[in-house]
Amino acid sequence: MISPAQIRMARAGLGISVRVLSERANVADSTIHRFETNRGGMQTSTLERLQSALEAEGVVFLAADGTGGPGVRLKA
Repeated sequence: MISPAQIRMARAGLGISVRVLSERANVADSTIHRFETNRGGMQTSTLERLQSALEAEGVVFLAADGTGGPGVRLKA
């Protein structure tokens, strides 16, 4: 599962707001804001919609490995 920090990093990389992401993923902006600020969990199906919307914009989610924690990068 992707983390709140990864969603923030992905939005920053794309230069999009919570509102834009909420529209693209069909998720309430308050739900995204709550999750990003670690003030609430998120249902798996909702998190999958966010991940799919961000991936459609060119975000690649990176899992933690021996050299660092989870992250994101943009497709070339």
